[in-house]
Amino acid sequence: MKTKIVIAGGGFGGLYAAKYFDKTLARRDDIEVTLISRENFILFTPMLHEIAAGDLSPDDIVNPLRRILHHVKFVEAGVKDVDLNARKIRCIHGIGDAVLELEYDHLLLALGSETNFFDNQGIREWAVTMKNVMDATLLRNRMVALLEEAALEKDETARRALLTFVTAGGGFAGAETTGAVNDFLRETARFYPALREDMIRVVVVHAGSYLLPELGEELGRYAERKLIERKVEVIKGARVASYDGSVVKLNDDRSIPAATLIWTAGVKPSPVIASLPIEKEKGRLRVNEHLAVPGMTGLWAVGDCAAVPDPNTGQFYPPTAQHGLREGVVAAKNIERTILGQPLEPFRFKTLGLLAAIGHRTGVAMVFGMKFSGFIAWWLWRSVYLLKLPRLAKKLRVVIAWTLDLFFGRDITQIITLRDVQDLSDRLARVRNRTKQSALIEAESAFDTSAHDQP
Repeated sequence: MKTKIVIAGGGFGGLYAAKYFDKTLARRDDIEVTLISRENFILFTPMLHEIAAGDLSPDDIVNPLRRILHHVKFVEAGVKDVDLNARKIRCIHGIGDAVLELEYDHLLLALGSETNFFDNQGIREWAVTMKNVMDATLLRNRMVALLEEAALEKDETARRALLTFVTAGGGFAGAETTGAVNDFLRETARFYPALREDMIRVVVVHAGSYLLPELGEELGRYAERKLIERKVEVIKGARVASYDGSVVKLNDDRSIPAATLIWTAGVKPSPVIASLPIEKEKGRLRVNEHLAVPGMTGLWAVGDCAAVPDPNTGQFYPPTAQHGLREGVVAAKNIERTILGQPLEPFRFKTLGLLAAIGHRTGVAMVFGMKFSGFIAWWLWRSVYLLKLPRLAKKLRVVIAWTLDLFFGRDITQIITLRDVQDLSDRLARVRNRTKQSALIEAESAFDTSAHDQP
């Protein structure tokens, strides 16, 4: 009987756990290791805003999981729920949402997080998000589409609304996306004779007193000054209260006519995690120092969905990529040690540094307690993340793309149009309808057969 290890989630934590198993337990005949992920690739999220900015292509920062893993079984599916008593995980896959059940002896939950709209239906329906490669790709195409539309618009008020982009949230995702959007729009507007740069309005709304609070006040205020120098409006001490697709309303009664709201103001753990009857800390599963869920034999959690205790502070480690990937390795080691009957290893890690690129070859960074800003911080950002990008082939592609960008500028092609989206939506609806009809026919046929078999 094989020992079954299932890793739910193909982000940094899940992948690095799988990579450890790929070199160890997954090579054994008596152990089966399975990685479940909604995508068959790992997205290098630190470079996501560069897709929106047109600096990189989506293919540059994704790596196929099947190229990375050779002994771990991969399943492309979304996790629906976990039956802790039966020790089964249920997944859905394919266009028809077919159900797949997997049994496990050890389950490592690395499901990450999703965008938190705080139950605001208008924002959920109309805002643009920046969580995955499609979000970034669609944002870049949206900017080009709105520039094209604004170039034909005769009404000045309507034109300015089309060229207004508001970002909700001034953390890492918000500040980096704002810088990327501002650079792209202002550098691209020169190709549109009917448009002037002063028609473009880029706004970031942040609830705190300074941007990038994770980096501290000094670097946060530096980032704010640089964005303002580049004509970005920074609104602090306010929150986006609502959005109807045309007007952003703040909680201080200010209104901003805008065709685009980019929502980076919060994340929450996966709904699968929320449904588990286990003690949580702000929605994340509480685990012990070994990354095991107390009282649940064979259940482990890492990354954004886990609250990992930090013995140095008495609090919990932040849910960053550098923590998540190391948690994944330690969890994998502890699963191995449990199977082999060896003592477990506690998770210990001190943040190495935090870096952010805020546009126009400018960045802010804190590395080993030292603060950097400006070009040197931007250079550090590119150097560090280039080294961390998986696989040599992708590193070379990124270096080539950055080099070409220096000489030839950004790509301003609109690859995806609204017509494409509509066509794809219609096709998907037809395929799903046909799949459901086929399933219904099969069910009716099975019922008729069983009825005829009755004595």
